[in-house]
Amino acid sequence: MIFSGILDLPWWAYLLIALALTHVTIATVTIFLHRHQTHRALDLHPVASHFFRFWLWLTTGMVTREWVAVHRKHHARVETPEDPHSPQIHGIVRVLSAGVFLYVREAHDRGTLEKFGHGTPDDWIETHLYARWALFGPVLMALVDVVAFGIGPGGLIFAVQMIWIPFWAASVINGIGHYWGYRNYPVEDASTNIVPWGILIGGEEFHNNHHAYPSSAKLSSAWYEFDIGWMYIRLLEMLGLAAVRRIAPVPRFSPGKTECDADTVKAIITHRHYVLAQYTRSVKDACRQEIRRLKQTHSTRALLRWLRLHTWDRKARGPITLDPAVRQVKLLHTAYAMRQELSELWSRSSASTDQLLKQLRDWRRRAESSGIAAIREFARRLPHLV
Repeated sequence: MIFSGILDLPWWAYLLIALALTHVTIATVTIFLHRHQTHRALDLHPVASHFFRFWLWLTTGMVTREWVAVHRKHHARVETPEDPHSPQIHGIVRVLSAGVFLYVREAHDRGTLEKFGHGTPDDWIETHLYARWALFGPVLMALVDVVAFGIGPGGLIFAVQMIWIPFWAASVINGIGHYWGYRNYPVEDASTNIVPWGILIGGEEFHNNHHAYPSSAKLSSAWYEFDIGWMYIRLLEMLGLAAVRRIAPVPRFSPGKTECDADTVKAIITHRHYVLAQYTRSVKDACRQEIRRLKQTHSTRALLRWLRLHTWDRKARGPITLDPAVRQVKLLHTAYAMRQELSELWSRSSASTDQLLKQLRDWRRRAESSGIAAIREFARRLPHLV
């Protein structure tokens, strides 16, 4: 006779249990591994931290130091041959189908662990149980599932638990999150937001937002985006189990300002991704009208991708550059060149504030005399950012 388990439930109850268990695991990965351990965006009370560590060991067998090291290296080497799992380098099919193997290979690289795995738990329970007996956790989870729900339902629930993180994290986020979706910020990599509702993967859907502000505990940005992981963090805060350290800076405005000053320079550098995104949105209509007038020749398609994707061209697997022919079209060349020059403001790390202010004022003067209404209006609004 096949063991039927302690609990005899209808099929839909088993489905809900599987979804609930995997959702706790997703929350553990995004809150504990990602936002807390990797990026130090929040602090966790020892009670919450130990629960997350135990659940992670029980349901995935992943070692904190390994996951943290691989993800930190991804940020440090993004879209380069050293990126552990970039679909721009390895190809989208390989990351989707074998993302977990790319993770495992990198997680066993001693150099990666030593360089990027610092600051992770190294107490007795971590070194003697969670790291040393990593596979024992899933074995124990399998026994619990079978005893509670029987060999059939329990086995299926366990299988879903084991597949959930490798599929959603190693394949979907690392693959689709650098290949397909929409972008709020023009970061210099291929990261995208997959969908505007961060529920199924705990908020990790907002991968472009995250690459723009890696140390933010909140991954949603636009008003229509919902990050369920952030909701859980706020609940933990209310219970005294978490303390947020950083979130992405929110732009503030002073409409009465008419001249750029040192505060404007600091604000532009702080909100540089927002500034570039706003610039692109400002010139988008004017550029599209010019492209339609030119009947969208081959040489203007790169500019269309720039307007849509903000700097990154996944077809070329690199930053978008304009065809030389586009440089002969004054409006398109000016829009692109002024954007590149604006981004140089925060690229000059050795420049003083006075030097940067002089550069900003010069850029603004040329923007206002560019003859392009959209650029002129954007330049006039720049002093409002504080």
